[in-house]
Amino acid sequence: MKKIGVVGIPGGWSTLRLLDALESRTGYRLCIDMAEVRLDLETGKAFYQGTDLTSLDGLIVKKIAPSYTPDALDRMEILRFLRSGGLPVFSDPDSMFRLIDRLSGTAVLRRGGIPMPPTEITEDVDEAAAVVARFGRAVFKPLYSSKARGMTVIEDGPEAHEEIADYQAAGNRVMYIQKMVSHAGGHLDLGVSFLGGEYLATYARQGSGNSWDTTTRTGGRYVPHTPSTEIIDLAHKAQSLFPGMAFTCVDVVETPSGAAIYEVSAFGGFRGLLDACGIDAAAVYADYVLENIR
Repeated sequence: MKKIGVVGIPGGWSTLRLLDALESRTGYRLCIDMAEVRLDLETGKAFYQGTDLTSLDGLIVKKIAPSYTPDALDRMEILRFLRSGGLPVFSDPDSMFRLIDRLSGTAVLRRGGIPMPPTEITEDVDEAAAVVARFGRAVFKPLYSSKARGMTVIEDGPEAHEEIADYQAAGNRVMYIQKMVSHAGGHLDLGVSFLGGEYLATYARQGSGNSWDTTTRTGGRYVPHTPSTEIIDLAHKAQSLFPGMAFTCVDVVETPSGAAIYEVSAFGGFRGLLDACGIDAAAVYADYVLENIR
């Protein structure tokens, strides 16, 4: 019997689905809250509620924390340490580490030649105001966030400088500023999903029309979508820049001037694949991990 632990959020929907899938296949169930993990650097072991994690056959990281913060990087360091000692971890903590920090992930994508909406970074409010003036309308994105949490749209105008200063004062010292791009063919963002580096399926997030973003948090919904070969190839190239990503989703936007990538997900989402495509991602992910551990 293989013993696979799931790093996730106790009671979280996707964490529970993955736990159920693994238990049905192995008879073993362990949800690991990283807030309660103790790492012993002397022995190289880590413990969670009395369980030595290095005694397991592997770990799947479904969610490192309820929300992204720099603290999540410290948790990821523990997983990097365990993997370097021989414990199989899915996905590779080195790649997940770079994807948790939006700026780090963006830098890898741009250096890899991946098209993205125009993006600029600064700590200076005056420089940020100049960027907004050039863009006309910009999305300010926290370096650590998901599902558009904490994102703000600022338009060029007499209030822009004050809005930018307020945004920075709210805890966003480094400002990640991305030009607002128009969508081609409807208010859709695509989630192009991959398992073990191979294309799995695509779902779309369709905006409600009541918000600038398409997330389900603001009323968007998941709908089926069949992308072009070009989009699949672009998303495949983007995720391949992060080796060892066992399960991930690439956020793609179709603009009048062509497809662009927003980001590659550190963990990937189960809900969109289930609701839009009828794919039980937890089940296929569990099968993939068990096969690769064997």
